[in-house]
Amino acid sequence: MLKRVIPFAHELLQNSMQSGDFAIDATAGNGHDTVMLADIVGHSGHVLAFDVQKQAVENTKTRIQEMGLNHVTVIHDGHEHLERYLPENARYNLGGAIFNLGYLPGSDKSIVTTPETTITAIQLLLKHLKKGRLIVLVVYHGHSGGKEEKDALIRYLSQLDQKVYQVLQYQFLNQKNNPPFILAIEKKETRS
Repeated sequence: MLKRVIPFAHELLQNSMQSGDFAIDATAGNGHDTVMLADIVGHSGHVLAFDVQKQAVENTKTRIQEMGLNHVTVIHDGHEHLERYLPENARYNLGGAIFNLGYLPGSDKSIVTTPETTITAIQLLLKHLKKGRLIVLVVYHGHSGGKEEKDALIRYLSQLDQKVYQVLQYQFLNQKNNPPFILAIEKKETRS
């Protein structure tokens, strides 16, 4: 009955986003979340997918081409620069965002997300997120630097004003080998 981490992350976004929304995949990886977001927002919406790794960008572009998705833009840049790429109609009007933190499966495990860039991206997303919408982070932390990123995120998110944001942590406690968990941020008010 308890949902696994990835299906629950997707369900959260499916329940909070709608057709026509503008969405962000902050860590495109192999494009799975990019496709999921594109399905939710439909052809009247748009998805920006970011990744710092050329392989991830290529993998995501291949996946969206195979799926025939023309309402996705894949950007070879870090998510901390996302504001540079937001079109005017997406500013202060984002429908949602997702991160898969850690490293690209099947690639160089020394290239990982970092607390500095992730927190910068979250701050930018919160600024542009619509009221009642979510940012979902799937936190993989069993790699070098993963514990530091996890701890920094929890410290940062724990300090968000509860009048403006609700922050959820969804985690299985009895699984071995540093299982991933979810951090979800809901914007309750438009001020930030």
